[in-house]
Amino acid sequence: MLVSWWYLYLAAQSCCRQVLQNLFTPLNSKPLQPPRNKVTVVGVGQVGMACALSVLLRELADELALVDVVEDKLKGEMMDLQHGSLFLKTPKIVSGKDYSVSAGSRVVVVTAGVRQQEGESRLNLVQRNVNIFKNIIPQIVKYSPDCILIVVSNPARFRFLMAERMGIHASSFNGWILGEHGDSSVPVWSGANVAGVSLQKLNPDIGKETDGENWKETHKKVVDSAYEVIRLKGYTNWAIGLSVADLTESLMKNLNRVHPVSTMIKGMYGISEEVYLSLPCVLNSAGVNSVINMNLTKEEISQLQKSAGTLWNIQKDLSNL
Repeated sequence: MLVSWWYLYLAAQSCCRQVLQNLFTPLNSKPLQPPRNKVTVVGVGQVGMACALSVLLRELADELALVDVVEDKLKGEMMDLQHGSLFLKTPKIVSGKDYSVSAGSRVVVVTAGVRQQEGESRLNLVQRNVNIFKNIIPQIVKYSPDCILIVVSNPARFRFLMAERMGIHASSFNGWILGEHGDSSVPVWSGANVAGVSLQKLNPDIGKETDGENWKETHKKVVDSAYEVIRLKGYTNWAIGLSVADLTESLMKNLNRVHPVSTMIKGMYGISEEVYLSLPCVLNSAGVNSVINMNLTKEEISQLQKSAGTLWNIQKDLSNL
């Protein structure tokens, strides 16, 4: 029986060679160049696959690699995407448990980690995720030493929720959430505008307790909406994937666009701790190129400092073992 199967395998290979030899006339003997815009997604859970699909649909990669420890799911997700490659512009989709499959990546998206549970604070996840990252990051850097890392958390939903209340498209509202993504995040009401029209000038009390229109409730929804989505469907993924693809585009295409991403904030706004907080940053092919110096009010600076303190109180007690 073994001999029979081996014979069939050799016959199939021979048939394949015959078809290829008769189908193609080679004109170029130069070896193929390695991919220039390779993207790797680490973690093929709901968030990872949302990131992978969003990157593919935006046509940002000439090779996509998937990495995970669950081999059956990893292979299944790869095959599922490959089977849809007729409708994609990414010629190569690969996967592997070993990080060697990620070699030569320009951008590596890290989604692996412990999932946030219903009612659980994001900050409670920190130590468990630190332990996971200590195994992941060295492997990524080993095979792609010059890559840009995108460590995925959650996008702030401020622009959508504000725009929805005003009846306009989210891209037409300009506003920023600074600091920690979550309970201590800081809405910059002083800079919120539509077409350059300051909302604070229209309503000096916007975002304050004295605001009769209660715009502060919209920020509360920003903080609570992820918890609500988790309660309803068990996880958040699509908004995250779309956000990651947007960041990836600015990095790949050297766009110099401004995005809210976490960056080292020590020395800014009177903050002395080594913490990373969300600030508007210019992204290009070098990664985070610069930080925008925002004209914050004293109250907003105080809130940002409080956000930094919230993170530092967790971070200082993390174990590095």
